[in-house]
Amino acid sequence: MLSKKLHEAINDQINAELWSAYLYLSMSLDADNKGFKGVANWFYVQFQEEQAHARIFMNYLNSRDAKVELKEIDKVETSWDSILDMFKDTLKHEKKVTSLINNIAAIANDDKDFASINRMVWFIDEQVEEEESAREMIQSFEAVADNKYGMYMLDKELATRTYNVPSPLASSAE
Repeated sequence: MLSKKLHEAINDQINAELWSAYLYLSMSLDADNKGFKGVANWFYVQFQEEQAHARIFMNYLNSRDAKVELKEIDKVETSWDSILDMFKDTLKHEKKVTSLINNIAAIANDDKDFASINRMVWFIDEQVEEEESAREMIQSFEAVADNKYGMYMLDKELATRTYNVPSPLASSAE
């Protein structure tokens, strides 16, 4: 049985994951509007990943006989000055998500809830990847910032990114 504090933190995280999905969908649409189809694809994959993360948390609460309580999703930004700004905001946001995940892990640790600690390890590893990916995108776009051909080629490369079902969902019967 989950503690009340952990249950609430996970429900809050579900909301944060859905808000993240909404943010990345907004970035995808803005990039598409700016003519960056590859960047739009990259952010659309992020949108799908965040929805999957929310679903993993929902499945986890259900498996622990705890009620999922969906909350209102706050408004997100809808326009950025540049693609580079999108990725800088992405890194800033992922760092915030990392702190939220770490907080849940700390609560689970305090509760000595080893099942929840184990689930959080996957998310902690995922956040390392998310921050690294955002940093790599920032570095790439900074490297080609004044080079139209470089921007074109980078955008084309990002168009090839595909969504992969996260292992906690792939192993479930969904």
